[in-house]
Amino acid sequence: MDNSDDQFDVIIVGAGVMGSSTAYQTAKRGLRTLLVEQFDLLHHRGSSHGESRTIRATYSKHYYCPLVMESYHLWQQAEAQIGYKVYFKAHQFEMGPDDDDNLLAIVDNCRRYSVPHQVLRRHEVTEKFSGRIDIPDNWIGVSNEFGGVIKPTKAVAMFQALAHKNGAVLRDNTKVTDIKKDNVRGGVVVSTADGGRFWGKKCVVTVGAWMKKLVKTVSGLELPIEPKETYVCYWRIKEGHEEKYAITGDFPTFSSHGKFHVFGTPALEYPGLIKVTSHAGIPCDPDKRPWGPGELLDSLKEWVKERFQGLVDFSEPAMKQCCMYTMTPDEDFVIDFLGGEFEKDVVVGGGFSGHGFKMGPVVGRILADMVVDGEANGVEMKYFSIARFKDTQYCPN
Repeated sequence: MDNSDDQFDVIIVGAGVMGSSTAYQTAKRGLRTLLVEQFDLLHHRGSSHGESRTIRATYSKHYYCPLVMESYHLWQQAEAQIGYKVYFKAHQFEMGPDDDDNLLAIVDNCRRYSVPHQVLRRHEVTEKFSGRIDIPDNWIGVSNEFGGVIKPTKAVAMFQALAHKNGAVLRDNTKVTDIKKDNVRGGVVVSTADGGRFWGKKCVVTVGAWMKKLVKTVSGLELPIEPKETYVCYWRIKEGHEEKYAITGDFPTFSSHGKFHVFGTPALEYPGLIKVTSHAGIPCDPDKRPWGPGELLDSLKEWVKERFQGLVDFSEPAMKQCCMYTMTPDEDFVIDFLGGEFEKDVVVGGGFSGHGFKMGPVVGRILADMVVDGEANGVEMKYFSIARFKDTQYCPN
């Protein structure tokens, strides 16, 4: 590795939204950056592909709201540099039983962070949305202006283009097989399946559903991260009502709480289709996926039938796509130094638990801070630490 082409200030493993936004952040700070991906760039085997993700500031856990608000700014900042849009503004609407703890916590956090919002009873929901959404009498709705749709594949491509523009080197179809501490020069040596070896002062691991496998190979630590395959479902809006559920018709992004957690987006990418899907999935090996479990589809059909007043065809999804969640036991992220012999030379970002994409830009900023400054600036990192799992049933090693 005497060739300067094999030596970098930072090597980022995994080119989904987190790795790509991190590469953009490190490259624009002047670090010689290598971004490596085991499959094709913009592949569909992980969690960073497709046509829509929601962005919302309404969280029951207070520490996410500031991160989302920063992400709004960073999405728009990146758009201004690339010259096209990946974020499409909409209102956000939460709904659920009026005694649901998560929904009540969302209301409290809106107040805590001065997020303008409305708490609505059933008749007020009917009036606000002109009969397009119906909720039971014992439910409430929470409406606010901080919603929207992110175009995921387009967004990842944006960060990769900006990273390359700022000097980053991108390599796809390059599977990382090991990361070792360089005890002579410091830093780490990253080995790949094709025999490649790269040296980096620092390394960032953002491999999504493959995080548990790679971290165990590298360090022996078994993180409590569980890959799950989930369905993304699109439903056909009945003829003559298409504009009512379109983002151009002022229909919101939405989330439904209670025993069955549902979320969705207005019609945008596919005219006449609205995305409604469940926050659930089936555990799987990311290298041996079933590619289409269809879990909870009957419950999802019933939800569509009840909420949309018969204006959306609930008999069967018009389109189904597979995606991956990477879940932690508490559904909080893992953003930390790997520690051990690596000390602060290796940073991991994973376990985004089906709600991380919207925060891709701020996660990239945080990971870059950790590489450059040795700490994350302005973030309560205790909620994302590996240490929260140690000496527990989740992470016995």
